[in-house]
Amino acid sequence: MSKPRVNLRLSYKLHAELEQRARAPGVTKTEIVEEALSRFFDPEANLVLEERLLRRMDAFDKRQGEIERDTALCLETMAHFVFYWLTRTDPIPEGERDAAHALGQRRFDHFIQQVAKKLGNARGVTARINDSQA
Repeated sequence: MSKPRVNLRLSYKLHAELEQRARAPGVTKTEIVEEALSRFFDPEANLVLEERLLRRMDAFDKRQGEIERDTALCLETMAHFVFYWLTRTDPIPEGERDAAHALGQRRFDHFIQQVAKKLGNARGVTARINDSQA
Protein backbone atom coordinates (compact mmCIF):
# COMPACT_ATOMS: atom_id res chain seq x y z
CA MET A 1 0.00 0.00 0.00
CA SER A 2 1.40 3.37 -0.92
CA LYS A 3 1.77 6.27 1.47
CA PRO A 4 -0.06 9.56 0.98
CA ARG A 5 1.94 12.20 -0.83
CA VAL A 6 2.61 15.61 0.71
CA ASN A 7 4.09 18.64 -0.99
CA LEU A 8 6.11 20.92 1.25
CA ARG A 9 7.68 24.30 0.83
CA LEU A 10 10.91 24.66 2.76
CA SER A 11 13.34 27.49 3.25
CA TYR A 12 16.46 27.25 1.11
CA LYS A 13 18.54 26.55 4.19
CA LEU A 14 16.34 23.65 5.39
CA HIS A 15 16.09 22.25 1.87
CA ALA A 16 19.89 22.27 1.51
CA GLU A 17 20.26 20.53 4.89
CA LEU A 18 17.65 17.92 3.91
CA GLU A 19 19.40 17.27 0.60
CA GLN A 20 22.78 16.91 2.30
CA ARG A 21 21.49 14.52 4.99
CA ALA A 22 19.60 12.42 2.43
CA ARG A 23 22.84 11.76 0.51
CA ALA A 24 24.01 9.37 3.24
CA PRO A 25 23.66 5.70 2.28
CA GLY A 26 20.35 4.17 3.38
CA VAL A 27 18.76 7.52 4.29
CA THR A 28 15.82 9.01 2.43
CA LYS A 29 14.13 12.39 2.59
CA THR A 30 10.91 10.64 3.58
CA GLU A 31 12.57 8.96 6.58
CA ILE A 32 14.06 12.26 7.74
CA VAL A 33 10.76 14.15 7.46
CA GLU A 34 8.76 11.32 9.09
CA GLU A 35 11.21 11.17 12.01
CA ALA A 36 11.09 14.95 12.48
CA LEU A 37 7.28 14.98 12.40
CA SER A 38 7.08 12.05 14.82
CA ARG A 39 9.28 13.88 17.30
CA PHE A 40 7.29 17.09 16.82
CA PHE A 41 3.93 15.36 17.41
CA ASP A 42 5.18 13.16 20.31
CA PRO A 43 7.52 15.20 22.51
CA GLU A 44 7.17 12.57 25.26
CA ALA A 45 9.39 10.26 23.20
CA ASN A 46 12.29 12.67 23.76
CA LEU A 47 11.90 12.49 27.54
CA VAL A 48 13.94 9.30 27.79
CA LEU A 49 17.03 11.12 26.58
CA GLU A 50 16.26 14.13 28.76
CA GLU A 51 15.79 11.95 31.83
CA ARG A 52 19.14 10.23 31.24
CA LEU A 53 20.79 13.61 30.81
CA LEU A 54 19.16 14.96 33.97
CA ARG A 55 20.33 11.92 35.99
CA ARG A 56 23.87 12.47 34.77
CA MET A 57 23.67 16.17 35.60
CA ASP A 58 22.34 15.34 39.09
CA ALA A 59 25.23 12.93 39.65
CA PHE A 60 27.66 15.60 38.46
CA ASP A 61 26.07 18.14 40.80
CA LYS A 62 26.42 15.71 43.72
CA ARG A 63 30.10 15.08 42.94
CA GLN A 64 30.68 18.83 42.61
CA GLY A 65 29.11 19.36 46.05
CA GLU A 66 31.39 16.69 47.52
CA ILE A 67 34.43 18.36 45.96
CA GLU A 68 33.38 21.73 47.38
CA ARG A 69 32.85 20.17 50.83
CA ASP A 70 36.25 18.47 50.74
CA THR A 71 37.94 21.67 49.62
CA ALA A 72 36.29 23.64 52.43
CA LEU A 73 37.37 20.95 54.91
CA CYS A 74 40.97 21.15 53.70
CA LEU A 75 41.05 24.95 53.85
CA GLU A 76 39.50 25.03 57.32
CA THR A 77 41.91 22.38 58.59
CA MET A 78 44.91 24.23 57.18
CA ALA A 79 43.70 27.54 58.62
CA HIS A 80 43.31 26.07 62.10
CA PHE A 81 46.72 24.41 61.92
CA VAL A 82 48.45 27.61 60.80
CA PHE A 83 46.63 29.66 63.46
CA TYR A 84 47.59 27.15 66.17
CA TRP A 85 51.18 26.96 64.95
CA LEU A 86 51.57 30.75 64.80
CA THR A 87 50.12 31.28 68.28
CA ARG A 88 51.94 28.43 70.03
CA THR A 89 55.42 28.41 68.48
CA ASP A 90 58.13 30.43 70.22
CA PRO A 91 60.52 32.50 68.08
CA ILE A 92 63.83 30.81 67.29
CA PRO A 93 66.96 32.47 68.71
CA GLU A 94 69.15 34.16 66.10
CA GLY A 95 72.06 31.68 66.39
CA GLU A 96 69.84 28.64 65.85
CA ARG A 97 67.87 29.85 62.81
CA ASP A 98 70.09 28.26 60.12
CA ALA A 99 69.97 24.83 61.78
CA ALA A 100 66.21 25.20 62.39
CA HIS A 101 65.71 26.20 58.76
CA ALA A 102 67.62 23.15 57.50
CA LEU A 103 65.64 20.87 59.84
CA GLY A 104 62.41 22.52 58.71
CA GLN A 105 63.33 21.98 55.06
CA ARG A 106 64.00 18.27 55.67
CA ARG A 107 60.71 17.92 57.55
CA PHE A 108 58.86 19.73 54.77
CA ASP A 109 60.40 17.50 52.10
CA HIS A 110 59.37 14.44 54.11
CA PHE A 111 55.87 15.87 54.53
CA ILE A 112 55.51 16.45 50.76
CA GLN A 113 56.71 12.90 50.06
CA GLN A 114 54.10 11.52 52.47
CA VAL A 115 51.34 13.60 50.88
CA ALA A 116 52.34 12.42 47.41
CA LYS A 117 52.39 8.82 48.65
CA LYS A 118 48.93 9.17 50.20
CA LEU A 119 47.50 10.81 47.09
CA GLY A 120 48.65 7.79 45.10
CA ASN A 121 47.05 5.47 47.65
CA ALA A 122 43.26 5.15 47.87
CA ARG A 123 43.53 4.68 51.65
CA GLY A 124 44.58 8.26 52.38
CA VAL A 125 43.13 10.56 55.01
CA THR A 126 40.08 11.52 52.92
CA ALA A 127 39.16 7.86 52.45
CA ARG A 128 39.33 7.36 56.22
CA ILE A 129 37.17 10.46 56.78
CA ASN A 130 34.63 9.21 54.25
CA ASP A 131 34.61 5.77 55.91
CA SER A 132 33.93 7.33 59.30
CA GLN A 133 30.99 9.33 57.90
CA ALA A 134 29.35 6.29 56.30
